[in-house]
Amino acid sequence: MNKRSAHKQEIINALNEAQRIAFAPLTFQAAAAMIDLGILKEIDNEPVSSSDLTVKTGLTNYTVKTLLELAETAGIIRYQDNLYSITPIGQALLYDEMTRVNFNFTKDVCYKGAARLTDSFKNGKPEGLKELYPEAKTIYPYISKLPEKMRKSWYEFDHYYSDNCFDIIYKIISPVEKIFDIGANTGKFERVCLKHNPDQDITMLDLAENINFIKNNPELQKCKFYSIDVLDEKQGFPKLSGAVFMSQFLDCFSEEQIVFILKKIAKAAEPGTKIYILEPFIDKQKFSGAKYSLVHTSLYFTCMANGCSKMYTQEDMENAVLKAGLKVDCVYDALGAHDYTLLECIADE
Repeated sequence: MNKRSAHKQEIINALNEAQRIAFAPLTFQAAAAMIDLGILKEIDNEPVSSSDLTVKTGLTNYTVKTLLELAETAGIIRYQDNLYSITPIGQALLYDEMTRVNFNFTKDVCYKGAARLTDSFKNGKPEGLKELYPEAKTIYPYISKLPEKMRKSWYEFDHYYSDNCFDIIYKIISPVEKIFDIGANTGKFERVCLKHNPDQDITMLDLAENINFIKNNPELQKCKFYSIDVLDEKQGFPKLSGAVFMSQFLDCFSEEQIVFILKKIAKAAEPGTKIYILEPFIDKQKFSGAKYSLVHTSLYFTCMANGCSKMYTQEDMENAVLKAGLKVDCVYDALGAHDYTLLECIADE
């Protein structure tokens, strides 16, 4: 192929990919419809014709044909010998847990708010969230109050990634007399700690709304609870010692806010306290799909969460640590199934 032909093919390929981007929101919703209407599951059971699908699903010929044509062009199904069969992409949409969690999070939590993404960037506020709560500044006080389907998808997304490495984390941190879990969420980490050591002294710190939501959970009765808005200059941390732990917490804040929070922690920490930051850093992912997921998660923070935070690189976080007067003493890489990194930080004496 000569240079002119190669350039022409490059332009054609670029135009093809550009059309995929242009129609991506409709492709996404069509895939959701195929799952919700049971079409994709029927095709997974066995290769089937469009006419048989209308009988099996009870849907109109128009609905079935329109969605089948879309799914074939998107690579979700294939068409051969008048029959439709599922592809590995279609099977991933049905059965892969990570894909399911990401898909539902995008559909139920982010999709409507994403229409306000430009305004969110312009204003530095989560304009998509205002469709639900006009007075809201961030999503965090409202998580336990979200509509049921939206709340379920939010929690499944949040828990899916970090939960599988909590056993590893506890073994790194322990033995330690006290653990302070900042941004404790629903207490998943606490359950792991108490499984390993029923007498572990552990304090859960979070917004008052979240603490009130979880403090009566029977599984967490051995825990201590501390309500705090970490961005409120008038609210301080309790005296911190042993290990301070933050899992997927600091990515909920801007870089300036992260420095502010870490400075508050350093001020409240007794000498010898270790501060642990657990994050899935963008630049530490083995697989391109993982990096793709993380950079798109940043857009959730933009339009739905707070308008100013994102998923970070390790360098970004280490710079914030240094600005806060701390230093990274040890780094634990590739933790769990999703390549988490744990930064062990201490006061920079």
